[in-house]
Amino acid sequence: MKLVIGLGNPGRRYQQTRHNVGFVVAAEVAKIAGGDSPKVRFSGEFAEGSIAGTRVGVLCPTTYMNASGQSVRKAVDFYKLDPADILVVCDDLNLPLGRLRIRPSGSAGGQKGLADIIRHLGTEAVPRLRVGIDPAPPGWAVPDYVLSKFKPGEQNTIDDAIGRAAIAAADWAEHGVDYCMNRYNGSPTTQ
Repeated sequence: MKLVIGLGNPGRRYQQTRHNVGFVVAAEVAKIAGGDSPKVRFSGEFAEGSIAGTRVGVLCPTTYMNASGQSVRKAVDFYKLDPADILVVCDDLNLPLGRLRIRPSGSAGGQKGLADIIRHLGTEAVPRLRVGIDPAPPGWAVPDYVLSKFKPGEQNTIDDAIGRAAIAAADWAEHGVDYCMNRYNGSPTTQ
């Protein structure tokens, strides 16, 4: 089994914010996997389907971003998964809007949900798919920026990135991280 984890914050207040890009990508991956409707499991919303004959779980922790590791640990323990069999999808304010970056491991790079997952799993060898949301503009506090909604002029770019990220996550489940790095780690126009 492969597990795709979308990071975000639960509740209406956080819907469509920059920090919830992971939730939106995960919902698209669940559609591609064509499985069951999400159920409350592992302190999150969990759905299961398949991609190219591989069982794929999709988990959106409802523990709030900074405590995502609790939910992920429960699912990893239940299915006895190696960290290499999970893909964390999250926002990244260090990447330009719409840019994707897939890596097999590394630091959290300031992403607190990813940092909590790394802490709970005890390893940085956790594949991740980052979706660029642009750096905070001058005068903006980072927490306020990541919890803001996309501007109308940004919506087409982020919608396209979400679609590409969902396909990238499906490709990860079928072909692995190296394939996805080669295919999706360029500028949006080459992806």
